Amino acid sequence: MSFYVVVGAGPVGRETARLLGEEGHDVVLTSRSVGSNALRNVRAMQADATDASELARVCQGADAIFMCAMATYHRWPTDFFPIIDGTVRAAEAVGAKLIVLGNLYGYGENADSPLRSDLSLNPTSKKGTARTIMWQRAARADVPAIEVRSSDYLGHGAISYFSLVALPSIIEGKPTAFIGNLDATHAWAFTNDVARTLVAASRYTGEWGRAFHVPSQYASPRELIQKTAAMLRQEISEIRSYSIAEMEALGMHELIEMSYLFENPLLVDSSDAEVLLGIKASSLEVMIADTLRDHRRA
Repeated sequence: MSFYVVVGAGPVGRETARLLGEEGHDVVLTSRSVGSNALRNVRAMQADATDASELARVCQGADAIFMCAMATYHRWPTDFFPIIDGTVRAAEAVGAKLIVLGNLYGYGENADSPLRSDLSLNPTSKKGTARTIMWQRAARADVPAIEVRSSDYLGHGAISYFSLVALPSIIEGKPTAFIGNLDATHAWAFTNDVARTLVAASRYTGEWGRAFHVPSQYASPRELIQKTAAMLRQEISEIRSYSIAEMEALGMHELIEMSYLFENPLLVDSSDAEVLLGIKASSLEVMIADTLRDHRRA
């Protein structure tokens, strides 16, 4: 069995630690506020990823480090860099492989769809630029690195545009608004599938210094809202899209920057993860049910 460290105790980090622990590995789940933990073979240890020396002590002897930590959304351009730098230096200090949890922002607004994992990164947003720089720093590390890139999350505890903007209204059976083109097909990734892809990527025997895409399911925002409402046995009288003026008035400035993701179809080529890592996407129904774990009516 191996020793792994998962940096970041959000939904994906915890799920990654759970999967590794259930395989019998020795796992440390760490963050600045990791909290309690009852996962099998998983020890919770508090550490600050921006402190490379502190994190290296936690990671001593690790075979691989999973960088799943998040920064506050509007502070990505400032707060993410110390996190990735500290994690990279810790990995180099202990000689551990590095698997980075990323997303699709780095491809930018002008990328061809479906997005391929070998496309050049060409960010057109501040957040996309931050993500691109993070991967560049990891790729330059003195240890092997892989990035696993995911589209928008579905799953229990996941914080995403859907969970923040649409889900509260759906749960209450109220008129629901979302962003962008409500009928544009969009890729949705299940947090469990993201974690499974991270774990599988850590065992990849080919050349590292590359990315994999998380296998996803597809639905337009309208379809996802309707399917979610049906699972809750709710009737939604109206589904509409916020205008830019409404988003500005509501303080959704961070969403405005990234709204291009929902203006046109967002398709993801994950064939490499499916063939080389053996990962298949869970069904959309499973994703929605897990998202609604605490809300679904009996």
